[in-house]
Amino acid sequence: MRVPIRKAGIYQNLKADSYLTQDKFLELQDKLKKLKVVARPKWIKEMRIAASDGDFSENASYQIAKAKLRGTNQKIDDLEYLLSRAQIISAKLDNTIVRLGHKVTLLKDQEKFIFHILGATETNPDKGIISFSSPLGQALMAKKVGEIIKVKLADRELEYKLINIQ
Repeated sequence: MRVPIRKAGIYQNLKADSYLTQDKFLELQDKLKKLKVVARPKWIKEMRIAASDGDFSENASYQIAKAKLRGTNQKIDDLEYLLSRAQIISAKLDNTIVRLGHKVTLLKDQEKFIFHILGATETNPDKGIISFSSPLGQALMAKKVGEIIKVKLADRELEYKLINIQ
């Protein structure tokens, strides 16, 4: 099977932004604690047990445990970096214009859409959570209720009416 050839796009090598809700910040702190207290010691123990078998070059269980430990350490480093730079999104916001942290209600062809605008770390389009740096998120920022939002995509342009900010 041939691997598809893709052109480099605008979303390649994006740096994660540091905007988090308080809940997400606490969730990531818990995840970091579990990695440090549970996962890392588990893989260190597995490595020691596998190392006692002798020859490292042909010791598959040692190589697997070492790779798992390396992956766990990388996750710990990534989380520590993200949490050290985190900027908590304020819950008390002015509802006159769209800002980071707001939930907005949009109208398109008599159908309502509700989106929560957060940082890239928390996006989940299936649950209506979009990034402020997405095309729709960018178009919504600093808009007021009643304004028409135009979102240009590669193949078409979408138009929404902003009907509520909360």
